[in-house]
Amino acid sequence: MRHRLALVPLLALLLSASPVLAQDRGGADGESGMSEGLGLLGEGMQMFLKGLGDELEPRLRDFAETAKPALTRLMELIDDLDAYELPERLPNGDIIIRRKPDAPPLSEPEARPGAEIEI
Repeated sequence: MRHRLALVPLLALLLSASPVLAQDRGGADGESGMSEGLGLLGEGMQMFLKGLGDELEPRLRDFAETAKPALTRLMELIDDLDAYELPERLPNGDIIIRRKPDAPPLSEPEARPGAEIEI
């Protein structure tokens, strides 16, 4: 049992020295092992991201088709983003977005058939 415990520090010392032994001095063309490894890592990332994009593309297209009417309506209501100040939080926790004083006046919204107005 004592012999095995004595091997633990020796094994730790050998493992900590292994990166020094594993370093490559460079190939015949001057490219080091580090740059080759980074190149392989870059290729792997490209393959991963391409696969992820291929997998998510149909879902993102479905989401875009589903969200398109709501986003179109939102853009009709907002008009121009440059006409608004930055959001502001009030002491009671409400968040307001004020129109800039020099913004052009809003046009009256069109009445939608079947839409009710609650007062």
